[in-house]
Amino acid sequence: MSVHLLGIRHHGPGSARNVKAFLEELEPDIVLIEGPPEADSLLEWVAHEQLQPPVAILAYQPDQPQRACFYPFATFSPEWQAMLYAKQKNIHVRFMDLPLAHVFGLENEAKEKAEQELEQEEATQPDSLNNNTDAVVTEEEVTAGLIPEQRRDPISMLAEAAGHDDGEKWWEHMFEYRQDQSEVFEAIHDAMAALRQELPRANDRMEKLREAYMRKCIRQAEREMFQKIAVICGAWHAPALREMPSQKNDNDLLKGLPKAKVACTWIPWTYSRLSYESGYGAGIPSPGWYEHIWEYPKDDGTRWMALVAKLFRERQHDTSVAHVMEAVRLANALASLRQYSRPGLEELNEATLSVLCNGEPIGMQLIRDELIVRNRIGAVPTEIPAPPLQADILRLQKKLRLPATADFKDYSLDLRKETDLERSIFLHRLLLLGINWGTTYETGGKGTFKEQWRLQWSPELSIDIIEKGNWGNTVEEATANYVTDKTRQAASLNEVCRLLEAAIPAELPAVIDMIIHAINNLAAASGDVLQLMEVIPSLVRISRYGNVRKTDAALVDGITYSMVDRICVSLPAACTSVAEDAAQSLLDLFYSMNDAVGLLQQEALSASWQQTLRSISGNQATAPVIGGYATRLLFDAKQLDEETLGKLFSVSMSLAQPAAVSASWLEGFLKGSGTLLLLDDTLWGMIYQWIEHLENDIFTQVLPLLRRTFSNFTSPERRKLGEKVRTGQVGSVHNQAVPGTINTDRAARGIPVIMQILGFTDPKLV
Repeated sequence: MSVHLLGIRHHGPGSARNVKAFLEELEPDIVLIEGPPEADSLLEWVAHEQLQPPVAILAYQPDQPQRACFYPFATFSPEWQAMLYAKQKNIHVRFMDLPLAHVFGLENEAKEKAEQELEQEEATQPDSLNNNTDAVVTEEEVTAGLIPEQRRDPISMLAEAAGHDDGEKWWEHMFEYRQDQSEVFEAIHDAMAALRQELPRANDRMEKLREAYMRKCIRQAEREMFQKIAVICGAWHAPALREMPSQKNDNDLLKGLPKAKVACTWIPWTYSRLSYESGYGAGIPSPGWYEHIWEYPKDDGTRWMALVAKLFRERQHDTSVAHVMEAVRLANALASLRQYSRPGLEELNEATLSVLCNGEPIGMQLIRDELIVRNRIGAVPTEIPAPPLQADILRLQKKLRLPATADFKDYSLDLRKETDLERSIFLHRLLLLGINWGTTYETGGKGTFKEQWRLQWSPELSIDIIEKGNWGNTVEEATANYVTDKTRQAASLNEVCRLLEAAIPAELPAVIDMIIHAINNLAAASGDVLQLMEVIPSLVRISRYGNVRKTDAALVDGITYSMVDRICVSLPAACTSVAEDAAQSLLDLFYSMNDAVGLLQQEALSASWQQTLRSISGNQATAPVIGGYATRLLFDAKQLDEETLGKLFSVSMSLAQPAAVSASWLEGFLKGSGTLLLLDDTLWGMIYQWIEHLENDIFTQVLPLLRRTFSNFTSPERRKLGEKVRTGQVGSVHNQAVPGTINTDRAARGIPVIMQILGFTDPKLV
């Protein structure tokens, strides 16, 4: 009976190659792998042809799905190669790490203890100190080892001893690129044993528990009379598994540990999440590069440079065979100078930057994204047991041909087509559930039958799916229950209207009826006219979905019409005695409200709204900026002729008015459009003369308001207005054509241009 300890580095291609070769030579009876024992039942899927790395074991608490952890594997992960070997050879294979039932149980216990201590601390402190909630982690937790103390990376210490300043690169050249596999595991074991002996030991309770349970699993395999036991574990743990303490000590250490329920399943993973840049603790810097050296361990850089050249050519960047040859030669020369047996990624990158990128680093970012990291995603069989909601999502993804991808993928949906409509409904339901697989964005079109989506799958979505599984077993059921609960908890009319706007494209008739009823009740109880104005645009947008989505938008129209009537009655009073900052906020509401009324195309509502604008415009107590904007909206709607507008403008801009009031009125009137001043010389003349007659000190006072007004114009408008001032065009009411007459001089100047456009070039015809 023999136990063989293989200390490895997680996701190391050299370690994976060494493990595979060692197992093939040893031919063990059982393989023990560092991992959660709760996932032993998932090992039967490892050899399944549809389980394609990168994948991960997702472990979670069914009653607290947000408490979860991942165990990712790539093709070049030593653990994956060990599992694959065991299943292909049909020998026993088990996980041997501390069960997650205990890990989650200890974390729950520590959290409860910290909360209790915090409550006791708040109860004994003065009220002025009760807001300090930062001290959640207690000293006892650190002492207990649940929060490990900081300690230096042991690999970096080995690198320093070998004369290298980068532990990551030293490990790669010593073990991941190594071709000679003899005695590699013995060397790793000796190095880690020396480090564990020399380094000050952190009081890490969790590490002690993990190693005690690993030893327990090894003893169990020995009792079961397995003759050759292969143990795959992180290199740091290998010495602790060889020099075993007494069984009683380990049993005492593991006795009485708290437990929690744990469930496990396989999920797809991505290389970007395998990278340590994603925050993954055992991450690696270059998953794509590691896959390359796993597949081509003897590549001297030629294959890699060929991939770089292919990538550049696909991006229309000229790259010749000579470039590739010179880059490979330079990379190998750099490796020789640095006393490496072969070029690593650093040498290849330097050669690429110098030869293929001509010293420009912008191309290196493309290489990093597409080759070094690679946004690759794995796949799992649909038959793998999964929570009901996750299974339903997988079914719909397959049915609607919406595969999960690691890269962005854009979809343009035509809602007149049945499949695209079903896709849209599915994606909108996921958004309502808070499962943000896709985002929708405007395409610039005016129709309502087009939707543009961008989808990108992230492994973390699996946790969101499991968490939302408490609301139902299908997407439709879970979304309906979740939205119903959010509606009941909503306290504002605006929040409920946003839910309705999101629920309409999700096709949830019963939920929509319930939300409409809630809106009706909240609107009836609300006396805040501004709150009603905030929700009108969203209600009007909802009605636009009726024809395409076959939704009865008339259910919303009744509430919308009633709310518009209430706004028209209450708004004039709400616009009086308004502070300047509140008036500025009202301007945006006015614009949205006016646009919404126009979209409704209801003659009675339009008439009521225009009458409201007249009341606001003619009321001297109205905030000047609002009065000016109301006048402008009436003018845009052709409810004011030029003569009436001129009178209103003259009164509002009269020198008898305080200059600040006139400037504020002008700001509202001109909001968003300088074209009026460019085309209407009468208005231009009035403003020009008003400014010309201002006293110097008054002009200084109103200048900030005028600047704010003109800063909202477009650049071409400001430029043309400046030219108008420079050329001395002061404007006048006398140079305007009388309605119904033709200015023959101006008309004559336009005839040659018109004739030239029509193709008549004969001067006699002009």
